[in-house]
This record gives sequence, C-alpha cells and structure tokens, in this order.
Amino acid sequence: MRNLATKLGFIVLVGTLSAPLAAAAQANAGPGSGNCPGCGTIGGPGPGMGGAGPRAFDPNAVTTIQGKVVDVQRIAGHRHEGVHLLVAMGSEDVAVHLGPDFYVDAQTLKLAKGDQVEVKGARTTFDGHPVIIAQEVRRGDQVLALRDANGVPLWRGQGMGR
Repeated sequence: MRNLATKLGFIVLVGTLSAPLAAAAQANAGPGSGNCPGCGTIGGPGPGMGGAGPRAFDPNAVTTIQGKVVDVQRIAGHRHEGVHLLVAMGSEDVAVHLGPDFYVDAQTLKLAKGDQVEVKGARTTFDGHPVIIAQEVRRGDQVLALRDANGVPLWRGQGMGR
C-alpha cells in the first residue's frame, strides 16, 4: 500500500511539473507560431512539421493576384519579425504574408509602398481574415522567391543563428 501511495505521489508530481514546462515550450516555439502563419522556419505541409506556416500553405489553393503595395508591415514574433504586405486589388486590400525578416531582408528585391506587384501564393484564413501565404512576389522582371511549389519555405534551416 505504501509503494502504491509513493508511486501515485510521484505521478502527480511529474504531472504538476509537466504542465508549466509544456506551456513554456509552446510559448518559445519560435517563428511560425503565434501571429504569423507562413513565417515558420520548418516547411512542408502536414501536421507536426513546424508552426502555423507550413500547415497554412495549401498547394491546391494557389492563386495569383496583381495590385499595388499600400503597406509593408513587420509583425513581432518570438524570435523574428514576420514581413507582410497589404496589397490593394481594386477596392479590396489583401494581406500577404511573406516570411521572416532575416530571409526577406537578405533578398535582392526590396518591396516598398507604391510598388506594383504580382503575388503567387496560397489563399487561406487567419484570425477570420483572408490572407495569401506568398510563394513568390514579382515586381516587373524581378522575383522574390519565398517557397517551393509545395509551400516549403526557402529559408528552411536558416533561422535562429543557423
């Protein structure tokens, strides 16, 4: 009986300690978790493959839009900022998620307010709002490549000081 009480006490102790550790691990999950789908460092569709980004990109939902950049936004993340565009397409403004700042800033093509762009990416919904997870952005003959045809980020393995 005493052994059973000791084992039960140990199980309760481990369970009590595990919950805060799991919460801390989730809070520090890195880019792609939280408020920037499409900004994760691990790519490929499917569960267990990284943050919200990889699961948000559906190759079957790829579309192309054209419009004018009305804003370039940086959304704070856990370790990096997510770079987003707001693109005016007629009377509609479309949110476009590019990727983490360390990757976008290192590319030759620098997008700015007023640029006419063509965005190819997967339409999805985030926080109840439609967004496009960009695969590539074109300005004239310049291309900002972000993901392969399956949505795998081209920055895969480059984040967090790697």
